[in-house]
Amino acid sequence: QVELVESGGGLVQAGGSLRLSCTASEHPFMPYTMGWFRQAPGEEREFVSAISSNGRNLYYADSVKGRFTISSVNTKNTLVYLQMNILKPEDTAVYFCAATLTQSLRDIRNELRYDYWGQGTQVTVSS
Repeated sequence: QVELVESGGGLVQAGGSLRLSCTASEHPFMPYTMGWFRQAPGEEREFVSAISSNGRNLYYADSVKGRFTISSVNTKNTLVYLQMNILKPEDTAVYFCAATLTQSLRDIRNELRYDYWGQGTQVTVSS
């Protein structure tokens, strides 16, 4: 079973930036769709962004649109980046990388669509 590992989280001041990376434990691993989700304390996990394997189809939650950028990498074991700019305290959460081999973009914002998950990386934005 392929495992996903997130990295790049940390503590940053409001207005700052972070770049999250997602790597796979095996190569090659070629998911059809990669996604990022996040979960704040006491909240349900929510969709952040997703990208198709060819990089042509990009999806963002309204709350991050214009500030976050997802990009498909697929270099060695690195699969996807999430560049997060103009971070806000409300972006504080554990961020999860997810992947699916299913060749469909339907319900791409639904976490149930994804078969592979990472353990998450903490992002904390101070005010």
